[in-house]
Amino acid sequence: MRRFQLETITELRAPASKVFDFVADNTNAPKWQSGIDEIRRVTPGPLGVGTEHELTRRFAGMKIVGRNHFTAYEPGRFVAFEIPSGKMIGVASYLVEPTGPNSCRLISNVDFQVAGLARFAVPLLKLLFKRDDQKALAKLKVLMERP
Repeated sequence: MRRFQLETITELRAPASKVFDFVADNTNAPKWQSGIDEIRRVTPGPLGVGTEHELTRRFAGMKIVGRNHFTAYEPGRFVAFEIPSGKMIGVASYLVEPTGPNSCRLISNVDFQVAGLARFAVPLLKLLFKRDDQKALAKLKVLMERP
């Protein structure tokens, strides 16, 4: 297995609570992240530690089918989840920090391990993931800053 990590920081002109509620609800991911074909919540109740989703994603020519599991959840501020099995496993998180009454900073982190033949392409996968992430954050910015 080979691993890659990526952190992105985005400034948004939107209330922190609005941004957090949107990104923490993983069922919103297809609205702003390309390649996510489907994601559905499989656990009942409010979002929190233990919340799980099933997802289908296309990335770098691979079809990734799996589950994620929330490992940390601070309402309005922080969510972390793991993808425990599949071609790409690892953890991801979103931290939302208010920078004003109607502005915030979103810090997104991923730490993935890649198995199989794809492990030899980790430098390329990281570049592709970074490109996709930048596009997703630009789309999120448009969605969140819309009146």
